[in-house]
Amino acid sequence: MPLHQGPHASQDDHDRRRLAVNPFHGATNPLGGMTEAPPTHRLPDTPLPPQTAYRLVHDELMLDGNARLNLATFVTTWMEPQAGVLMSECRDKNMIDKDEYPRTAELERRCVAMLADLWHAPDPSAAVGCSTTGSSEACMLAGMALKRRWALRNADRYPAKDARPNLVMGVNVQVCWEKFCNFWEVEARQVPMEGDRFHLDPQAAAELCDENTIGVVGILGSTFDGSYEPIADLCAALDALQDRTGLDVPVHVDGASGGMVAPFLDEELVWDFRLPRVASINTSGHKYGLVYPASAGPCGGTRTRSPRSWSSGQLPGRRHADLRAELLPAGAQVVAQYYTFLRLGREGYRAVQQASRDIARGLAERVAALGDFRLLTRGDQLPVFAFTTADDVTAYDVFDVSRRLREGGWLVPAYTFPPHRQDLSVLRVVCRNGFSADMADLLVQELERLLPELRRQPHPLTRDKGAATGFHH
Repeated sequence: MPLHQGPHASQDDHDRRRLAVNPFHGATNPLGGMTEAPPTHRLPDTPLPPQTAYRLVHDELMLDGNARLNLATFVTTWMEPQAGVLMSECRDKNMIDKDEYPRTAELERRCVAMLADLWHAPDPSAAVGCSTTGSSEACMLAGMALKRRWALRNADRYPAKDARPNLVMGVNVQVCWEKFCNFWEVEARQVPMEGDRFHLDPQAAAELCDENTIGVVGILGSTFDGSYEPIADLCAALDALQDRTGLDVPVHVDGASGGMVAPFLDEELVWDFRLPRVASINTSGHKYGLVYPASAGPCGGTRTRSPRSWSSGQLPGRRHADLRAELLPAGAQVVAQYYTFLRLGREGYRAVQQASRDIARGLAERVAALGDFRLLTRGDQLPVFAFTTADDVTAYDVFDVSRRLREGGWLVPAYTFPPHRQDLSVLRVVCRNGFSADMADLLVQELERLLPELRRQPHPLTRDKGAATGFHH
């Protein structure tokens, strides 16, 4: 076989035939990188070597807090290495393009069916749902569904001026519900806190409903104190309202946290689709679903009772309808959620959530035993508890405790409750997978070390309580 001989061409042709080099592949002048620091608030004029760029970003992030010591967040801070590998392999997949990534889309459908079955949907195979960028987007979608169903029922009156829709909720709801009401022009009707009731009262919620109420939001796991709202009692109050007035008001359950705790630890608790009035449920895969969060990845989800619950559109050139409010979700979190469902199963989830609850209850008891604090909740619903200073403690307040714990790397939020209980300020501890019994021991030891110093203060030192913590509801 003859040797291959290159084409006969002039020198100019050879000069034009060069490989195209991506700027990222080329090395910059090392001395330039050393002598001229890049600006922080505008694009630098010239490239940096990749290792230099990495070190600059890496070193600045060292000043962040340790996520494992962040007891303010409900967000998952630890996953198995295998889950991380899967997420890395899928981070470039745009979930909206179901034609291009059909298997990722299939995993999403399986996750929807698994959650529908977990939440006792009448027909899990027919339940409608989708992954979202978190419970905030999921709540927006659920609120839109409530409003559209109400608008269809009231087509003769809406959008007339005398038919402004409203949504009833407790004052303890996550801020996304207030945003929904603002964005979609819905009146927010909030049930205030009263006394030692820190969440929605069913009868008070029913009394706020009228012919313009699109629905009532019940929270399965309040972020203020970790307590479950009484969803069954809420549905019963709305049943009685319908018997009296004919008003048929649906319920959406915001199960951002409790939706992945109650099915495993509180199986006797009826809160889900077993209640006919429950129209939709959302949860956060990145919370007690045990999956990492991401700014552009689907982490939460909304599931609805029947396909008629949603009005969905199709994108040009796409055969699949999509329910999301945003259009560029990565596939990594869906894949990670499916991995975690397969990895743990019901018994595995039960073991993980029970461990977190046991740690929360044990830690709450030890905090109460210190004598300086009064518990509001004990971690026996969500693995979360809230506590405040005892009545006879006057030398310091919860904001002083939060600030001193932060000095040791612990992030324990202190905050004031909403109207009607603004006299109450608390600390809250979220126990989740990755926060071990050993770490709980270290937190108690840190409190024991700080208390003598705090007791010697002449008075609470926090003047600006709003600036005392970076945590805000």
